[in-house]
Amino acid sequence: MMRPSNHLLTSVFLPTSLVLAMFMTGCSNNSASDGTASQSSNIDPNVLADTQELVVNNAAEPESLDPHKVSGVPEAGIDRQMFEGLTNTDADGKTIPGMATSWESSDNKVWTFKLRDAKWSNGDPVTAEDFVYSLRRLVDPNTASPYSSYLVDAKIVGAEQIVEGKAGIDTLGVEALDDKTLQVTLSEPVPYFPDMMIHNSVKPVHQKTIEAFGDKWTDPANIVVNGPYKVSKWQVNDQIVLTRNPAYYDDANTKIDTVTMLAIPSSTTDVARYQAGEVDMTYNEIPTEQFASLKEQLGDELTVSPYLCTYYYEFNNVKPPFDDVKVRRALALALDRDTVVDKVIGQGQTAAYQLTPTATNGGVKNMPEWATWDKEKRLAEAKKLLNEAGYSESNPLTFELLYNTNDLHKKTALAVASLWKQSLGFVDVNLINKEWKTYLDTRRNGNYQIARAGWCGDYNEASTFLNIVKTGNSNNHGKYSNANFDSLMAQTLKPGVTPEQRVDLYNKAEAQLDKDMPLLNVYHYVSPRLVKPYVIGFPMKDALNNWQAKDLSIAKH
Repeated sequence: MMRPSNHLLTSVFLPTSLVLAMFMTGCSNNSASDGTASQSSNIDPNVLADTQELVVNNAAEPESLDPHKVSGVPEAGIDRQMFEGLTNTDADGKTIPGMATSWESSDNKVWTFKLRDAKWSNGDPVTAEDFVYSLRRLVDPNTASPYSSYLVDAKIVGAEQIVEGKAGIDTLGVEALDDKTLQVTLSEPVPYFPDMMIHNSVKPVHQKTIEAFGDKWTDPANIVVNGPYKVSKWQVNDQIVLTRNPAYYDDANTKIDTVTMLAIPSSTTDVARYQAGEVDMTYNEIPTEQFASLKEQLGDELTVSPYLCTYYYEFNNVKPPFDDVKVRRALALALDRDTVVDKVIGQGQTAAYQLTPTATNGGVKNMPEWATWDKEKRLAEAKKLLNEAGYSESNPLTFELLYNTNDLHKKTALAVASLWKQSLGFVDVNLINKEWKTYLDTRRNGNYQIARAGWCGDYNEASTFLNIVKTGNSNNHGKYSNANFDSLMAQTLKPGVTPEQRVDLYNKAEAQLDKDMPLLNVYHYVSPRLVKPYVIGFPMKDALNNWQAKDLSIAKH
């Protein structure tokens, strides 16, 4: 899932030392705040506040609230509060029952889900037919979902042919055996299929509401949901207010009545509003220059959690100059990732030499040989590759780097561009900044040369990362295509493949990506976030970061 703008074009020629010094300004330790410790110590998590309201920064104005028409973290952060799929996750990130109370399969190919007695917010029962409709809608070419490939990757029978427009949606391998029994048939055994059903794109939507209101079905006056909250107010580029859905099956155990999701793209502004008492939970990006002082001032209010996400730069593999693997590889070799993670960000992120975070279940680890080379050897090889591609002092490599509005993305892009300039000399980068929705459109339409990107796991298994660079995947915006890579990924789901063999195939797939370099992996994330001490239930151990307001409460303070 993509991470989270004002069009800004910047040519970068700053010395690296100056750029890094600029980033580190303000990182000196300040004296501790007097009020934080006393407030924390006086809070009894068992005594709840009379008013159960939570204000959270969600970082961006959502592209849409329709689960089938979005692909980003900001959108999923809202939808997760309103819709519940077949399965869900607990505070530790483990897959638990959602709309389905149980599921079974004798061969990992035919899965049967038993649904609970649940209702939509308008009182209609949630049925197996709702899931049949919703899964068909996801792959329907008329929906144009950026996640249409998800069911192809899940190996649901017929999904690939439907997405390609070669078959009707009624051929999808999903069937309502009765109102409370859903059967899903796969073409290959997928042992982690129930884990895939936690994702935003496979959550159910209300057919009658969509048919009645079309694209306006998500308006506050129209929306019908099956989760714990529904939209009561939507002020564009400002806030979305969610209120309790009394029809939710577990409403009796839900404590928070109102959740206000703010659209603040600036992490500096986010922190300022937190300190002013206007935000209870910041987005999970803290300004680098404030991190150390905030940790000293606020102590445990600054939480740093594991996060299965990779920050990378996506090359447009079919557009010059990055249609040449030598150019892609040269930039990857020349980038000093340690400087980026230690000096530019400095919050516990780790340098990335593979797409799959090493903390992902299964332990995929493919450290390329060049990652062990010293700086001089890497740069010598990078310059050699660029010279072979036709670039030199007399013919510098010039290109545009696209990123979405965000303080951290801007700082990282400035640093990366300056590091390339300093180490290679004849590389000139023009930075292009666009707001979230425009950035998404630009990437999906292929109107870029290299773009900042981030991918967060849709479930805790390596395929959630590697699937996005398969040929034809709807999230493969860089148009990478390699038959061997596709074959390796296909082999992971062949009958009889053991977990150990599957990991070996994933490692070989990562090695193929390293050879072709369609993506320049920069770092693996952590999730730093400021959370008020009276927000009970945070931090969680879920590395997918799928926090849910229904699991939180507000203590008296």
